[in-house]
Amino acid sequence: MHLLSDHIVIAHRGTTYWAPEETEAAMRWARNIGADYLELDLQRTNDGYLIALHDESLLRTTNIRDIFPDRCDQPVSSFTYLELLKLDAGSWFNVNNLERGRSSYSGLEILLLEDIANIAKGKRIKRDVSGKRVFESLNNGKLIPQYEKDPADTGHRPGLYIETKIPELFPGIEEELNNELIRLGWYNEQPENLPIVETLVDKVAVANSPNRVILQTFSKESLKKLNRLFGHKVPICFLIWRGDTEYDLPNDTIKTFTEWVQYGKDNGAVIIGPSIAGLPNDYVDLLTPAHMKSIKSMGLYVHAYSFDTWQQMLTYTKLENSDRVDGMFTNRAEDAIAFYRKYYGRNTNHDPDAIATLNKLGY
Repeated sequence: MHLLSDHIVIAHRGTTYWAPEETEAAMRWARNIGADYLELDLQRTNDGYLIALHDESLLRTTNIRDIFPDRCDQPVSSFTYLELLKLDAGSWFNVNNLERGRSSYSGLEILLLEDIANIAKGKRIKRDVSGKRVFESLNNGKLIPQYEKDPADTGHRPGLYIETKIPELFPGIEEELNNELIRLGWYNEQPENLPIVETLVDKVAVANSPNRVILQTFSKESLKKLNRLFGHKVPICFLIWRGDTEYDLPNDTIKTFTEWVQYGKDNGAVIIGPSIAGLPNDYVDLLTPAHMKSIKSMGLYVHAYSFDTWQQMLTYTKLENSDRVDGMFTNRAEDAIAFYRKYYGRNTNHDPDAIATLNKLGY
């Protein structure tokens, strides 16, 4: 399996469809269903912990209004990790998704990068009898999270697909990411010195591969920093979105798009991540045949976002056509895996029943 091009299934925020995004439930589900990568958005707390959260604001995915009503409009970066642990990052999902909500989602926490790195290796967060997280506390006040073997683990070992999110709010986060991946055993300038992750035959084994980590960003400046720090030792994806901010493609003409793709290539990207059209997200289509040709002509891979229906998968893989996506960001990893099994004969064992997987995990 070529880990950048052979039908890669990237579990977007773990899942946003079956569980509260970027929580333990979402990440354990994505691992057990057989996704190749656990995707996360990297931000930093006020006291320096690297966490997984998509929004700069805490309003959409936590009960911040109830816990810190006077600070509810403040960004994530203004809160300490202990303050964030007071928030419920799961109950909102139950309110917004009545048919998919579960009482066990209530009280789920915002995760650390370290949490997801351990989940990818078959562990779960260690908790006391009341369900609260267990930490070791060092003399300097640093909290050391505790983990245990996950009894529901199915043996898949996915990689990590990490986005530097709103990096201008977090000066130096690229260097901190580099240091943390080294500490956690997920990156080393000498790849032969990386610890071996035990894997099983016919299970996902990306966590023990040379491309166990992929980095991604919408930011041109962050792209340059990631390239400087990681070079070609870690694949980098340059994400592209049409919009109105400094990070966004100002228009979707092929000329402008090609300029952005060229910038990505010139600054270390080996993957381009464009948006695709179609429900339920209805994003701008930055992967028309002409856009695809622009990327492929430069010898780059395509990991597009986000595939949530079989119709989208059929449209952009083109089956017999060589100009296809190489990887899919998806909120429904079980569907992407089943699609690849049906049309491409991919034979990685997985449990196609998303609900059964959640049940096995205890949610």
